[in-house]
Amino acid sequence: MTTVRELAQWMEIIAPRRLSEDWDNTGLLLGDFQRDVRRLMTCLTLTPESVDEAVSERAEMVISHHPLPFRPMKSLTTADTGGRLLWELASRGISVYSPHTSWDSASSGINAQLAELVGLHNPMPLLPEKAPHHSSEDETPVIGGGRFGDLASPLELESFAKLVASQVPNCRLRGVDCRRVLRRVGIACGSGGSLLSLAVMQGCDVFLTGEATFHQCLEAKAAGVSMLLIGHFASEKFAMNRLAELCKQQFPALEVWGSRAEQDPVRQLM
Repeated sequence: MTTVRELAQWMEIIAPRRLSEDWDNTGLLLGDFQRDVRRLMTCLTLTPESVDEAVSERAEMVISHHPLPFRPMKSLTTADTGGRLLWELASRGISVYSPHTSWDSASSGINAQLAELVGLHNPMPLLPEKAPHHSSEDETPVIGGGRFGDLASPLELESFAKLVASQVPNCRLRGVDCRRVLRRVGIACGSGGSLLSLAVMQGCDVFLTGEATFHQCLEAKAAGVSMLLIGHFASEKFAMNRLAELCKQQFPALEVWGSRAEQDPVRQLM
């Protein structure tokens, strides 16, 4: 029988917590390390829909990319949405693990997967890990925030957007077009606008991220770097489904699935 502890230890291997940002909250956030797990669900975010799914499908553990709680809580009551969801999970004995920024930056994590999906050559971190932990003297793990690399052949922004949409589900494409041919691509999943300056430093022609602020878009325009915004949900959800597949391979006795109930809350209205 697989335990919560064994799953948490495995997550520590594929997404080491040392990669987490200082402001983040990662690891086992709710639960009992000794509990047995037969059914496990992965999701991007704990929402009423994904929690209802975990309960109705009799999951004993959820791996949620976005942490809940995220900030310290002085009380845990049903008076607010976060407290209500945690109370429901705890009352059902469902443990919660969150990898968040450690999974963003891992060698096989979300940004690495995005780089692979769009076909970047020799992708490297925009923000390398400060003190890499090499498994051997001859091996240098590709670990750190974001990614950048070169396309196999130059593309216009519209063609690049079509390529991304064909590889990443649920894309909602918006962008800043600086009318330049794209050869080098910078990547940061989620709300990745803070890494734009690093993409500029690496000579990227376009910066791919989930979402960015208006002023970050202005910054990109001023720097002459195009931006492709695909939506926060699209930039990360696919990797949580892949995580479910990896978990099933590692723990064949488990019933594992990526949440089918959660959806992008942002809709195209017109």
